[in-house]
Amino acid sequence: MTTDCDLTFDRERLKQEIRSTYGRVAEEPDGDFHFHRGPEYAASMLGYDRAELDALPHSITAPFAGVGNPFHADALPNAARVIDLGSGSGMDCLLAARRVGPQGEVVGFDMTDAMLRRAAAGAATIGADNVRFDKADISDLPLADASVDVAISNGVINLSPEKERVFAELYRVLRPGGRVQFADIVIEAELSAAARNDIELWVG
Repeated sequence: MTTDCDLTFDRERLKQEIRSTYGRVAEEPDGDFHFHRGPEYAASMLGYDRAELDALPHSITAPFAGVGNPFHADALPNAARVIDLGSGSGMDCLLAARRVGPQGEVVGFDMTDAMLRRAAAGAATIGADNVRFDKADISDLPLADASVDVAISNGVINLSPEKERVFAELYRVLRPGGRVQFADIVIEAELSAAARNDIELWVG
């Protein structure tokens, strides 16, 4: 049974803590973090194709900190417009860009400057001109209505304290027949109000 719980913490402070944590991941992917990272983890535990990962710059795959593999849900259509909510260093975006082909487009949204810089540099390194990275809060997407074929996300929606707005935005930007393919963390146990309002637990 679920119950409503008001979030009493400063939401902007939470977002700043998230930026700080994942900014450090971008700059020091081999640093001391309690969550898994990197291409070996992605291939051995999440089912990514190791050959595909090896073809990407290590600067892109090393900070990867997803929790699943959104590409297992379904194949991306050729020439599709795809967005990635919380694109991080850009690994999933670059994989998606190959799947949709040169006539497709992939847009990664993230709010961490260091991740955006790393992602853009990696895309430039491999000449992925059908992908771009924009700074945005995933609860307020800078996109027109009904302009996206597929939205992907990997371990990021759980970080948002505004999940209803995130899903409302997805509904708004997806075209009729569009879909969401995302992997994320699910907690089966009911959390106390204190736990739900603990910023350190939110940041992970």
